[in-house]
Amino acid sequence: MNTDIIKGKWKQLKGDIQKKWGQLTDDDLDVAEGHTEYLAGKLQERYGWTKEQAEKELKEFSEKY
Repeated sequence: MNTDIIKGKWKQLKGDIQKKWGQLTDDDLDVAEGHTEYLAGKLQERYGWTKEQAEKELKEFSEKY
């Protein structure tokens, strides 16, 4: 996953991320600000996923961009 792209387009991606994973709050996304490790942790917390599942979901999402 290219974290530079995620960080650079964070404001644009934020809305798409919230549409895809509606259990993430605005505060979660404000704190994440493109840091994929934090975002993966929040996905694990909110959805009960394993670390591998959260990273897979983020990777698939980021490949669209």
